[in-house]
Amino acid sequence: MVSFNNTEIAFRLKSNSQLQKAYYLFKIMGNPILSKLGARLSEIAYTLHLPINGIIRRTVFEQFCGGESIERCSIKVNELAQSNIKTILDYSVEGKESEKDFNRTTKQTLASLDFAKTNKNIPFAVFKVTGLARLDLLEKINYGKELTKEEQKEFDRVLHRINKICKKAHQHKIPVMIDAEECWIQDAIDEIVEDMMKAYNKEQAIVYSTLQMYRHDRLDYLKKSHKDSQINGYFLGVKFVRGAYMEKENERAKKMGYATPIQPNKEASNKDFDLALEYACENIHGISICAGTHNEESSQYLIKLMKLHKIDKNDPKVYFAQLLGMSDHISFNLANDGYNTVKYVPYGPVKDVLPYLIRRAEENTSIAGQTGRELNLIMQERKRRKS
Repeated sequence: MVSFNNTEIAFRLKSNSQLQKAYYLFKIMGNPILSKLGARLSEIAYTLHLPINGIIRRTVFEQFCGGESIERCSIKVNELAQSNIKTILDYSVEGKESEKDFNRTTKQTLASLDFAKTNKNIPFAVFKVTGLARLDLLEKINYGKELTKEEQKEFDRVLHRINKICKKAHQHKIPVMIDAEECWIQDAIDEIVEDMMKAYNKEQAIVYSTLQMYRHDRLDYLKKSHKDSQINGYFLGVKFVRGAYMEKENERAKKMGYATPIQPNKEASNKDFDLALEYACENIHGISICAGTHNEESSQYLIKLMKLHKIDKNDPKVYFAQLLGMSDHISFNLANDGYNTVKYVPYGPVKDVLPYLIRRAEENTSIAGQTGRELNLIMQERKRRKS
């Protein structure tokens, strides 16, 4: 097993002042009232065109983002590489709805693939389908509703963007992960991803789906996808996460009167996450995985499974992943022990990345023990440095 208690390794990139800043930041995020107030005030400030870019850049942006452009992320990429941690550049501009914005996101994703081709420390690219398509359009497709001629043309443009990205990923041999989203558009996304896998995963896993294991149907979907890959002769690429839309999913299900897709409790989510890891490791010859988790127990379980199935630490079919600015005690200690480890490094203009940053703050506030754990580790390291 790998020890996640070594804070000297976990915070080796942070100076004393950076560590202190992170301490106060997580303190604020640990208070639901202050966290929500800060998010709301930031939105209001931007609406009123107040000059707050600098404040956000020096606080939450610095903690959770790599820079405003791919080029400015180079410093962070190189820093992480010194600790044997690789990077996934994530253009984290959310909530856009125009063709201009969709084309910009496509351009950024293609640029990240070109950048990855020249930098061995960037093993993956990533994008969200809602970064390339309207939510309403995807929802209509998800439920099998007939599209108008204009909507069909619009969807054809969406498919063209996605195929363009996956084609370049295949040409560069750089895998691309397609994020999971809300259940009312996920069937449409799954179908697109399946088609991309069939087209580009013949030699190796280039296109990765994402399974949110807080959904009670995803373990069965994993097995179904694996069977389909065997029948149709392609490799399966999967990123496992617990999930990011639980409150929204439950509220919508209750409001609209259908059964929630979310697991009945946290224990059930944890169980399915670990069972998915187990299934993937048992079938590692045909499945490549990325375990996106901030959970120490699941990380240790994957280590155990790798040893059981004689999977090398640096086997490219298995990666561990965490978000930049979170769970450094897992990332840095895994990498220090030789396991393939990546950090999701979001980037984009400060104003446009604000929705992502607000979600990070909300996630830290809502996940039981997350903020307390981060604070405790920071305090341990501050104490160690003073001794």
